Amino acid sequence: MSSVEHGQTLLAIVLEVFEALLPLIIFFIIFQLLYLKFPSSELIKLSLGISMTAVGMILFLYGVYNGFFAVGMEMGYFFGSFEQTWIVIPVGILLGFLATFAEPAVRVLCYQIEKSSSGYIRANLMLYTLSIAVAVFVGIAMTKLVYDIPFLYIVIPAYLLSILLMWISDKDYVAIAFDSGGVATGPMAVTFLMSMAVGVASSLGDRDPVIDGFGMIALIALAPIIFVMLLGVYVKYIGWKNNE
Repeated sequence: MSSVEHGQTLLAIVLEVFEALLPLIIFFIIFQLLYLKFPSSELIKLSLGISMTAVGMILFLYGVYNGFFAVGMEMGYFFGSFEQTWIVIPVGILLGFLATFAEPAVRVLCYQIEKSSSGYIRANLMLYTLSIAVAVFVGIAMTKLVYDIPFLYIVIPAYLLSILLMWISDKDYVAIAFDSGGVATGPMAVTFLMSMAVGVASSLGDRDPVIDGFGMIALIALAPIIFVMLLGVYVKYIGWKNNE
């Protein structure tokens, strides 16, 4: 399987980006004509920003469809074809950490947390917490694939644990945790890790890629929620006692 088989043409991606941005542009034009009345200098800046956004989206989606997605599928199929299928578990853990560590949205969130907390919650602490969290849950997702563990056996206890942690964690960390769950499921995780899971499921003869290959993103979204609130529990109880 080559990347061309999984990819899309540049023209198709340009049309996809145009369809995505056109309603926003029309919405702004209507408000500009009726209410906003921005000066020409601001309109030039806005037009430049929209143009750069369009170019960036085109380049990014081209890389996703013809690069990340294809490579993730190939890697999943490659490691899943090993006789020792457990090898996909440590590989998934490593790639889960690296994909989150490289996720731009995660870094922006960590910077905002440090800035909003006046340095009390360090950006590096949050970055490593989120990266480790996703790595652990990607490992769990790969374990589910290899040993055919029902998805409900994992996701239901994880949600119950997250609900419990909401009551005992430091309240500042609860809000951060749920925002972190959305940010962690960014383009790197969705395109690379999900495609790898589908590739692993495709390589295992007794697995259905649709049933077994999906669910990864739900676990990735849960990972930061649980780990950040566990950090909040540590700060609220253990960290507080150490400061006495």
